[in-house]
Amino acid sequence: MGWYAAGRGDRVSVLPYGRRLAFTGTGERRCTGVRRGGRRTPCPTAAPVPAASGSAQCAECARLDRSFSVAADTRAADPRPYRVYLAWFGPGLLKVGITAEERGTTRLLEQGAVAWSWLGRGPLMAARRTEELLRAALGVPDRIPYARKRAVRAQLPPAAEREREVARLHGLAAALPGRPDSLEPLPCAVVDHGGAFGLAALGVPAESATPAVSATPAEPAAGSGARPAQVLAAMADGGTVAGLLVAAAGPDLHFADGLVVDARLLAGWALTAAGPDAVTSGVPLAALPAPPPEPGRQDGLF
Repeated sequence: MGWYAAGRGDRVSVLPYGRRLAFTGTGERRCTGVRRGGRRTPCPTAAPVPAASGSAQCAECARLDRSFSVAADTRAADPRPYRVYLAWFGPGLLKVGITAEERGTTRLLEQGAVAWSWLGRGPLMAARRTEELLRAALGVPDRIPYARKRAVRAQLPPAAEREREVARLHGLAAALPGRPDSLEPLPCAVVDHGGAFGLAALGVPAESATPAVSATPAEPAAGSGARPAQVLAAMADGGTVAGLLVAAAGPDLHFADGLVVDARLLAGWALTAAGPDAVTSGVPLAALPAPPPEPGRQDGLF
């Protein structure tokens, strides 16, 4: 978790599995401003932000952020090399995306990709055209809501099956005609994040045939079987969230009691440490929705 205080700058707290977290929200959720190039520009008005919003930016700061965003196609002249990736989040949940090569695997960890592989590398616009080609020809999206990823996370198949799904999509994508010549093809090399995310604590087979990649290696809490049951709907003034952290995928923090905390909802709040006997209280919780039905297997290109 990243922390910011006026006059004290930024700091980071590592959250290892098996650690108890307990904090209470105070005051009102405020805009976190704009962060670019490793520096933060505070929101000039410290504008209030809705508690249930996945973004901790006000409209003006969000607009400024997107004015320098690859995702918003406002940086077409970006000279950096980019990579196209294929990511798997659960049965029927496959997507295509791009990320700056210098970011390495960070984007895949941020999104909560359970298994993934690179497809190619090259200039930004070649990567973007390839992304659009795959979306149109293979029917895979460039965005999957976190709620859908969360709903299937405790019902994932073994790692070998996850790897097969990514390899199948990679084969279909590699065979497509019309890919830009400036995009260098990359071989299928599936990486599984089951171990990095600690999915074994949720009862998910997390073994992988390839080494897991983790920004901060950590061991999952053994035998906790903390299947997700509820999700934090919003933080609140005076509300407390407390529990034993056993797994984490993307922004989702999984507690041993089955609570899932979307860490994006914590951004913009002033958080104070809660006592050792604190329990989750004073915050709205929602039941985790049932997993969506798995769509039919796609064998053709259209």
